[in-house]
Amino acid sequence: MSDLMAAEAISVRNRWDLFRGGSLTGLLLISPTFLYALALLALPILIVFLYSFWTQDYLTIDRTFTLANYVRALTDPIYRDLLGRSLWISLLVSLATVVFSYPIAWYISFHGGRRKGLWLFLVTVPCWTSYLLRVMAWKVILGYQGVLNSGLLSVGIIDQPLTSILYNSNAVLITLVHSWAAFAILPIFVALEKIDRSLVEASRDLGDGAIRSFLRVTLPLSMPGVISAFLIVMIPTVGDYVTPKLVGGKDGVMIASAIESQFGKGNNWPLGAALSVTTMIVVSLTAAFCVLAFRGLVRRIR
Repeated sequence: MSDLMAAEAISVRNRWDLFRGGSLTGLLLISPTFLYALALLALPILIVFLYSFWTQDYLTIDRTFTLANYVRALTDPIYRDLLGRSLWISLLVSLATVVFSYPIAWYISFHGGRRKGLWLFLVTVPCWTSYLLRVMAWKVILGYQGVLNSGLLSVGIIDQPLTSILYNSNAVLITLVHSWAAFAILPIFVALEKIDRSLVEASRDLGDGAIRSFLRVTLPLSMPGVISAFLIVMIPTVGDYVTPKLVGGKDGVMIASAIESQFGKGNNWPLGAALSVTTMIVVSLTAAFCVLAFRGLVRRIR
């Protein structure tokens, strides 16, 4: 009996030594990445969070704890409207991007054949150029005498150039959808590639048509990619600064412009930090709500 207990103790100790050695090796492997992410991501967010509870008078920072910045960020009609507009535009951009990207990803996955790599390569080609250049290109396209107006005038569809497609929220929407399309196509494509084609064939054999088979099999199984694409587009576009600045005009201003002005000309870093933190919280809650809504949609479809 004592020999069995001793053998068991030795076995447990050996397993513990292996576990401890593996854990130590794993920690050593991930520690540089973890410290790098902590220094470049968590630390700046922490600094911004601390600043949001302080006040500033010209160049003097008062570190007395206060919630005045958050009260102003949530009650001032200007900031509240900008945040609401930014959130609304980002949701529209995300929805439009997913709707336009899904057919492309579906075609590449189901009908791309041996040329899937080529199609994906072509999808990523616009990302080779600078984001700023792509925005400027849309400014030329949507301008009063731009490519779009000139083309519509030449074929007689309109009598005078359109003024509602530039320097407003419409221009911001169009530009952002194009800029983020590739980032939505790729996760949807990956999700579609993971679908077992025999399931689609089985649904067709059981009498489902092409549309019904897509709604009952393909779409629900690809929903993780759709959710990922939606979040990938929505979260960054809320805080987009370049696009509204170049093509938005006064009607397309978003919350990032207000944050930049407080850190810049406004010289009120605590208020800018409070606006940033408020935006992050609102975006996080909205993202969580969207995930729950998509999951509920999948259950209803099934």
